[in-house]
Amino acid sequence: MAAVAANVAAAAEDQEPQREAVPSLESQRLQIENGESGRGRPLRAGESWFLVVQHWYKQWEAYVQGGDKDSGTFPGCINNADLFEDQVNWHLRKGLVEGEDYVLLPAAAWHYLVDWYGLEHGQPPIERKVVELPSVQKVEVYPVELLLARHSDMDTTHTAQFSRTDSVDLVLRTAREQFLVSPQEETRLWIKNAEGSFERLCNTRVTVLDAALKTGQVVIMETRNKDGTWPSAQPQAVNTALEEDENFQGQPGICGLTNLGNTCFMNSALQCLSNVPQLTEYFLKNRYLEELNFCNPLGMKGEIAEAYADLVKQAWSGHHRSIVPHVFKTKVGHFASQFLGYQQHDSQELLSFLLDGLHEDLNRVKKKEYVELCDAAGRPDQEVAQEAWQNHKRRNDSVIVDTFHGLFKSTLVCPDCGNVSVTFDPFCYLSVPLPVSHKRVMEVFFVSMDPRRKPEQHRLVVPKKGKISDLCVALAKHTGMSPERMMVADVFSHRFYKIYQLEESLSSILDRDDIFIYEVSGRSAIGENTREDVVLPIYLRERTPARDYNNSYYGLMLFGHPLLVSVPRDRLSWDALYHILLYRLSRYVTRPSSDDEDDGDEKDMEDKDNIPKPGHVAGGSSQDSGPEQAGPSSGVAGGSRAPVDSSPGPSHWPQRARRKHLFTLQTVNSNGTSDRSTFNEDTHAQPYIAIDWEPEMKKRYYDEVEAEGYVKHDCVGYVLKKAPVRLQECIELFTTVETLEKENPWYCPTCKQHQLATKKLDLWMLPETLIIHLKRFSYTKFSREKLDTLVEFPIRDLDFSEFVIKPQNESAPELYKYDLIAVSNHYGGLRDGHYTTFACNKDSGQWHYFDDNSVSPVTENQIESKAAYVLFYQRQDVARRLQPQPGSSDPPASPACGSPPNSEFMDVN
Repeated sequence: MAAVAANVAAAAEDQEPQREAVPSLESQRLQIENGESGRGRPLRAGESWFLVVQHWYKQWEAYVQGGDKDSGTFPGCINNADLFEDQVNWHLRKGLVEGEDYVLLPAAAWHYLVDWYGLEHGQPPIERKVVELPSVQKVEVYPVELLLARHSDMDTTHTAQFSRTDSVDLVLRTAREQFLVSPQEETRLWIKNAEGSFERLCNTRVTVLDAALKTGQVVIMETRNKDGTWPSAQPQAVNTALEEDENFQGQPGICGLTNLGNTCFMNSALQCLSNVPQLTEYFLKNRYLEELNFCNPLGMKGEIAEAYADLVKQAWSGHHRSIVPHVFKTKVGHFASQFLGYQQHDSQELLSFLLDGLHEDLNRVKKKEYVELCDAAGRPDQEVAQEAWQNHKRRNDSVIVDTFHGLFKSTLVCPDCGNVSVTFDPFCYLSVPLPVSHKRVMEVFFVSMDPRRKPEQHRLVVPKKGKISDLCVALAKHTGMSPERMMVADVFSHRFYKIYQLEESLSSILDRDDIFIYEVSGRSAIGENTREDVVLPIYLRERTPARDYNNSYYGLMLFGHPLLVSVPRDRLSWDALYHILLYRLSRYVTRPSSDDEDDGDEKDMEDKDNIPKPGHVAGGSSQDSGPEQAGPSSGVAGGSRAPVDSSPGPSHWPQRARRKHLFTLQTVNSNGTSDRSTFNEDTHAQPYIAIDWEPEMKKRYYDEVEAEGYVKHDCVGYVLKKAPVRLQECIELFTTVETLEKENPWYCPTCKQHQLATKKLDLWMLPETLIIHLKRFSYTKFSREKLDTLVEFPIRDLDFSEFVIKPQNESAPELYKYDLIAVSNHYGGLRDGHYTTFACNKDSGQWHYFDDNSVSPVTENQIESKAAYVLFYQRQDVARRLQPQPGSSDPPASPACGSPPNSEFMDVN
């Protein structure tokens, strides 16, 4: 046996002359059993340990402890055959126990033994990792065995072993190698759960342990299709491709987006962002995969970034005429509830959410540190700006910051102590105001006291912050009528919604309101009972067929336009009012002929019912005296339903035979929908009178066509021309000094109180891609409007050098010049509207018009319009940097956006 040991040692020396001399047996024992390299060292997570069969190790121990190299206890080379199930796949036997079947050695000790004694030929070393489990570290003798499969063939699996400390990315790389996936193809992993459901393994940077992968679990690798879709999303993608040619190949990026129901705002924002070259390249080249941030509490677990990446890859695959952004819409609604459902929204608001969501999902800062914001405190701007930007990047570092973020300089000045506060703040886009006109155009209808004149439609120019009296003054210039003889009312649904006082603000009147201005006499004023005339609001009602109405309603329906009629105070009787109203309606109400007169069937009666005279009445009135107003009639127009107030009329009023009345009169409430039994309940109530018609009488004597007729004053044809403004003017307004509003004061650290300080914003540093939001929508307490001012913006060479206050590099003017690459348009008003996009294709340099799923080429002169809402500009040095260099494998450089195309482009529709 000693001779065998000697021969083995000699042979080992002959075969591996580079091996160092084998140390003495005692030295071997000390190196293997003790010290930093020995079995006694503590376990450290991530380290490798090796299994050695127990009986070999025990024999080695006896050999070194005997102290005789020529001893018969020489163990020979390491042979772990008893630890394997087979010698083909070399799977470890199940149920092995440490101390009985094997011992564990750290890597250094294992390599010593292999160096000294060798390893059985063909046997693999049994290497295992130390894993850190909750509250304990242990050697992972049995790794996790996963069954790898392809999405296209989930029944065929390949077994692979992974340590619990291995990353999921290693699992993905192993699967790619196993299934021979080319480097250009994009893949992702799914796990199949016990119940048969599938779950995405989104974060490949976590460990197998953290991903909760178990032995025997099926892991499926999915490969993205050439058209940018995923096979697992095929049910949704089927709808996209129903009408598409399977072999369609178009220009990448020229792809529409289906409107899912009022989602044109989302489509417009997506098309603009998709045509930002450096951002799209970032996704197409899969650089986002390395930067997905799944643990950011401010992010969306990477889901928004992945959903957007899917859209970009589909749109730029060249295999789609249009795609259905259903999955993206669902993700947006999940993380931003304001976008749930299918209501119309603002494209700029969606864009703001999307940029913030992409930034947090791709933030390279995994753990944000607290950063205290510091005021300039007299330090140089350069120093303060650099500090602010560095602080910003310590918490925010992503492709969105790289592409869209710039820096403001904000200066606040206290109006009391003069304290100046200077800070530098990052921004993602500029929201610039439009120069606002101080004038407003309002359309009104003027109703003359002369019954022969039809109502006139007028278009009046008034101060935007004016009063009702300003509206009357403007109308007076058209009519020659004194403003004192006018009353203004809002008419809605055949009744007076409101009768305005002269001192009320015009801001309470919306553009959609129907405003009527009535001529009244100058002998009355609102609330002054000493004046001679009273103004009565008059409604028109028609008795309807019997229905189950409330008893107080009498089956009467309002129709036509109401009137404001002035009545002499001394003639407030029902009969006199009947004839006054008959005269006011004479343009469209036919008077009864002599054949229509009563033949004496109705009982003559003395008019003893006068119209009640409440303490507060509407001012401004008219005598409105027609031929029949010479004297009061003996009949009561209202019949038994006249007001209860029965103050007797003068005893000397004459009696005479009455003609048949066309209508009856009735006091009603302000809505005109129920009768008032008495005015005594509120002596200050405004009396409202209803003219009630029987259907047959209305049909015979009331001309509805004539009643609805009106004429347009010449002013209606005039158009208030709005002079176009230059984009530079909007930017100047943005950087103009303004005073803070009362709702947003600034706390002055010197005065120790909130102040309405002056504020000025300046541009310090501009981003690679500058987004400019034109603030077309104006909202106040009483009004909402959209400004349709034409803003003239350059397609190329927008120069910001005059606006950037940071000391400039005069040798690089391209750092301050921008070219247009996309425009989000809004057509329509506040209540309804439609969003579209103009965008320049980064590959072809051709401009296209994106209208949901429709896409068509356009020329430069079609881009500028009153609909322009959000503008995307790219810095010229960035455009040059993105163009391929000579000799590169990329396609030839495309013409710059906005330059004339060299060839015809296909209309994808």
